[in-house]
Amino acid sequence: MTAATMESTVDSRPARGRVRRGAAGPLFVAPFLVLFGLLFLAPLGYAAYLSLFQHKLIGGTVFVGLDNYVKAVADPLFLRGVLRVATFFVIQVPLMLVLALLFALALDSGLTRLAKVVRLGIFVPYAVPSVVATLMWGFLYGPDYGPFAQLGRIFGLPVPNFLSDSWILGSIANIVTWEFVGYNMIILYAALRTIPKELYEAAAVDGAGAWRTAWSVKLPALRPALMLTLLFSVIGSFQLFNEPKLLWTLVPTVIDTGYTANFYAYTLAFTGQQVNYAATVSFLLGLVIVVVSYAVMLTANRRRAS
Repeated sequence: MTAATMESTVDSRPARGRVRRGAAGPLFVAPFLVLFGLLFLAPLGYAAYLSLFQHKLIGGTVFVGLDNYVKAVADPLFLRGVLRVATFFVIQVPLMLVLALLFALALDSGLTRLAKVVRLGIFVPYAVPSVVATLMWGFLYGPDYGPFAQLGRIFGLPVPNFLSDSWILGSIANIVTWEFVGYNMIILYAALRTIPKELYEAAAVDGAGAWRTAWSVKLPALRPALMLTLLFSVIGSFQLFNEPKLLWTLVPTVIDTGYTANFYAYTLAFTGQQVNYAATVSFLLGLVIVVVSYAVMLTANRRRAS
């Protein structure tokens, strides 16, 4: 082998290694991209395609362009459902996140006895399927057979009708809070455990007590985790479905099929057989979620910058 051949062989080996290393990233990401395209982008594109059509008694399915969107924007049932879940979000989410934050801070402080048992007890409701949780709370809320009503009759105390029109939104908020406080608590607790010990030592040297340390050290460090839980809560609130759907069977006169936007889209598709219009409502609901999520992130980033 000549010197020139040996030299070219040595030069080609690093180049081949660089090519292989450069191809490793796309190869690892490819399975996710394929599944993401097949299971998310393709159905999304098909739903967008369906939303541009309308089924008519005469003429069958015809292309209508954006007519379905114009109709949905003025649909009182859809608008009322969006407004109701927005009200639900404003009331329920702050309460849920405050409870999750307090539990996380209490567990992280080390003052809670049997911390592992308490942590598991708070998290367990999240492991209960939402269907089971709603059925359980529906039984507790029962105005005739529920334990609250029975205790009220025994002691002669007035018991509110938790399934009445004026109480039902709060009753649903209570179910969702019971389900997801533990989930958000775990996220916040995990974020607390990543705070460097040096910050606590510096706070102790400065004479900061437990409350001052929580306010000046822990809460600032929790901002990214709080933002994450808030975004998850935005998505979950506007997709509210299981709880009103199951309670609808108990109180159909209080909860209608348009109680939430998600429930309305489900009813249109599987009860009214209006698949095209249901796809339109779903797209608009997704747009609302994107806009609200972006507004929340923008507001939080501006506050952080200031």
